[in-house]
Amino acid sequence: MIARIHELAHQARAEVVRLRRHLHAHPELSYEEHATGRYIAEQLRAIGIAVREGVAGTGVIGVVQGLPGDGCICLRADIDALPIHERNDAPYRSVNEGVMHACGHDAHSAMVLGAGAILHALRAEWKGTVLLLFQPGEEKIPGGATLVLQEDALRGPRPSVILGQHVTPELAAGKVGFREGPFMASSDELYVTVKGRGGHAAAPDKLIDPILIAARLLLTLKEDFAAFRPEEPKLLGFGQVIANGATNVVPDEVHIAGTLRAFDEPLRAELHTWLPRRANEICSAFGGSCDFAVHRGYPVLVNDAAVTARMKANAEAYLGAENVVRMDRRMGSEDFAFYTHAMPGCFYRLGTGMQEGHGGLHTPTFELDEDALRIGSGLMAWNAISELKG
Repeated sequence: MIARIHELAHQARAEVVRLRRHLHAHPELSYEEHATGRYIAEQLRAIGIAVREGVAGTGVIGVVQGLPGDGCICLRADIDALPIHERNDAPYRSVNEGVMHACGHDAHSAMVLGAGAILHALRAEWKGTVLLLFQPGEEKIPGGATLVLQEDALRGPRPSVILGQHVTPELAAGKVGFREGPFMASSDELYVTVKGRGGHAAAPDKLIDPILIAARLLLTLKEDFAAFRPEEPKLLGFGQVIANGATNVVPDEVHIAGTLRAFDEPLRAELHTWLPRRANEICSAFGGSCDFAVHRGYPVLVNDAAVTARMKANAEAYLGAENVVRMDRRMGSEDFAFYTHAMPGCFYRLGTGMQEGHGGLHTPTFELDEDALRIGSGLMAWNAISELKG
């Protein structure tokens, strides 16, 4: 079976590259993937795969049916792009100004389409059902995965396992990486308003300067955060500070935005309470106050240990053990995490290599070794068939 899948993946290479390039050239932002969804549905129908449209708004599910059987597995791809102006000069560069597939979602979608074509071609050699989920809105809270789960889109039949495959330039093409348990961090957005009393900068005795308080807050809160449960990996970062004063005008308020990451849900919940309390204590000590809002984002992505072990063994059989590595935990987050709290799942990394002259994920020069598309398509098909054979 492995040899047959390798052969089909090789035969489909040019088509999967074509699909990826079309999607790359026509990116759409989160929850706006109307043309993308229509295009994917057209490609599925052309293969002969049944289609459900309008999933979570703009998403699509392809239903690949093998021989009669009760087993069901879901292969998930994300379809949205990022608000990035592409700086690559490839003929398939983005035609939508300021929007780019800089995170590989074009490749994810093309590979699941490729896997679907392989599974459909081999449908007389396996039993059960494979759901091909093309999910919108991965890059933006609340995450398209939440919408898929809320509308109970993964049904008829329900999958017992869900798999996600994400490209990464840190691994060479032909290599894949796995990690069981907590793999990617939770991600919450923080919005802080530091309040004081503004006025003329030449009359500091009449001010409760929110800029100085904000500076104290940022330094002290980071220090206290590092000392809070220091044995636990976690992250507190701030990327925006807006005062909107002038050279001689001190404003009444300073607005700060940041991010909170953790690998443990109970710790995450504890920090949601501790951070606002500690922030207010710091501001109060200098005569001010603050509003501290935590906007819940994606939970910790937890790979099921048994499923991950099986997928790792599949990859070793398909690619060779020398091409399968164990990944470190990552502070980045993914809305695939929601699926891992709803059903057993495995989210793993597919190497695409760092191309000379190009940047990494989420950069305007991101590019990948397109031979990885062949590898990823075949591996996903093999994972699905192996899991259904049980």
